[in-house]
Amino acid sequence: MLNRVVLMGRLVADPELKTTNTGISVTSFRIAVDRSYVKAGAERQADFFDIVAWRSSAEFVCRNFSKGSLIAVDGQLQSRQYTTKDGQNRTAIEVVADNVSFTGERRDSASAYGSYAQPARGNDYGSQVAPAPQPAAYSSGSADDFQVMPLDDDLPF
Repeated sequence: MLNRVVLMGRLVADPELKTTNTGISVTSFRIAVDRSYVKAGAERQADFFDIVAWRSSAEFVCRNFSKGSLIAVDGQLQSRQYTTKDGQNRTAIEVVADNVSFTGERRDSASAYGSYAQPARGNDYGSQVAPAPQPAAYSSGSADDFQVMPLDDDLPF
């Protein structure tokens, strides 16, 4: 069986960090994901998805994202039943985030890029934001940096 959901969209509101009775951090937020197909003469449509993040992932989201931020989410689709205050039964379908990542968009010049993968349940190691690897800079190189290859038919590897 396979249950994976990968989404990239914008937060429709600021996420709010909450804590369960047992002290576990949780946040739920909604993202808007643009549809790729647009009818001629029509406005682009968006789909809205509810996301739930637990533990350090929740803290990471609340610390680094706000309304309008572009976010990438990898998780599992889950459904749950609940009863409203007026006694009506409802079903909620939401994505439970396993990984939450920055996208290629910068929030400000001081922010670092990275992603956070939620540790296995029961191992809360804290939020980690890894800086993205910097591309190699070749603009200062010269022809002396390269070795001349012999012109025989043998490959050098």
